[in-house]
Amino acid sequence: MTVVDANTGETGNTGDRGEHRSLSEAEFTAYVQERRSSLYATAYHLTGDRFEAEDLLQSALFSTYRAWDRISDKAAVGGYLRRTMTNLHISAWRRRKLNEYPTEELPETPGDMDAMRGTELRTVLWQALARLPELQRTMLVLRYYEGRTDPEIADILDISVGTVKSSIWRSLRRLREDEVLSFGRDQEDAFGELVA
Repeated sequence: MTVVDANTGETGNTGDRGEHRSLSEAEFTAYVQERRSSLYATAYHLTGDRFEAEDLLQSALFSTYRAWDRISDKAAVGGYLRRTMTNLHISAWRRRKLNEYPTEELPETPGDMDAMRGTELRTVLWQALARLPELQRTMLVLRYYEGRTDPEIADILDISVGTVKSSIWRSLRRLREDEVLSFGRDQEDAFGELVA
């Protein structure tokens, strides 16, 4: 049976299109299953929240699935997905009303942190990152997790390279001065261990 696609105006055999669609779905599903941990990690680092990360990843996957047949270079899908997540995240926090206010007082500090190692250390770092403004946190994730350059970050966030440089410098300074990160230890040693 020959039909006309209402969206594209193309004619085709319904059997051919169904077969192509199922091949595309299988290819997309295989891609997601293979890389879901890495993609989720990126979403989590952008949002700092498990539930927001899941929502962000689902939105990016939906967008990518809709464009799957138009993506000719499947090797570039990872970059496309990460860029989509970054753009969706930026759009979301730009729309969100400011409901957090900076304060000079930090929340209660956890107890004894002298023996902190491994997972505990990473947890404390993510808590410190969560205290940064969202734009600064996003810049740090793009720089140190994604390995982006200053011009790339400026392009992604649609800001100047100078703003990126100064914001990252201020963010790192705030992390170095964070009392929880350096609790009971020399600040440079504590911070150096976290970013190493």
